[in-house]
Amino acid sequence: MKSEKDILLFKYGGNAMTDHGLKMQVLRNICSLKNKNFNVVIVHGGGPFIKLSLQEAGIESEFVDGQRKTTPEAMEYVEMALKGRVNGSLVSIINAMGHKAIGLSGKDGNMVVAEKRLHRREKNGENEIIDLGQVGDVARVDPSLIHLLLNNDFIPVLTCIASDSNGIDYNINGDMFAGHIAGRIAAQEYVVLTDVDGLMLDKDDPSSIIREIRLSELIQLKERGIIQGGMIPKIESCEIALNNGAACARIINGTMPGQITGLFDSRKAGTIIRK
Repeated sequence: MKSEKDILLFKYGGNAMTDHGLKMQVLRNICSLKNKNFNVVIVHGGGPFIKLSLQEAGIESEFVDGQRKTTPEAMEYVEMALKGRVNGSLVSIINAMGHKAIGLSGKDGNMVVAEKRLHRREKNGENEIIDLGQVGDVARVDPSLIHLLLNNDFIPVLTCIASDSNGIDYNINGDMFAGHIAGRIAAQEYVVLTDVDGLMLDKDDPSSIIREIRLSELIQLKERGIIQGGMIPKIESCEIALNNGAACARIINGTMPGQITGLFDSRKAGTIIRK
């Protein structure tokens, strides 16, 4: 059964996760939105924690076009980092604040079914397919467990691991994972926390922030090279969310927690993307 209240889904990660004091503020402000009659879902990745776990295990990371190859041995440590170190910490903090958090991955309740990602790139004029190991994409989402938890006043805290139909585990890009979830649970707002104030026409000029934009207008910004670097997967996840059922998406600065509580007090927080 669909949740009775409007849902806000937050994609959480980056600098707002590695600084403990900032993490406390971010989580407190996210959870405070429950008092404004919203249901809250948190989706997180944890790249820095994965890196640390692999280093501690003596496993070297190999990257292909910015994507980490994930061997079966590495996958064990990826899951330990995301489910154990990161997810467990977030759940403990939220519970200590007086809320009821549930830590899950896409594997739980078969919420997300993954499929293997084959990385394609052009080399010497020919298409090349590279096997990234246990790196996956979202094949489908069953939102029923999330709605069940929300209707019983829990805060689902989800990390980006899922199994395929054969039970093989995959590490999925956190932004893509969050976008698919936001769409399928019909989030009223999908909020991506980054380390900048929003989408800029000039990344070095904060005053060039775009306050509101339509999906159709993003194509031109990509062609002009305005959407670049780490902003690319954030924007792609917003497109996924909006095309699959989310009402709107917003990119805000997660290192400024006041932007979270100001989401509905001021319409000037971050960049809003509408379909």
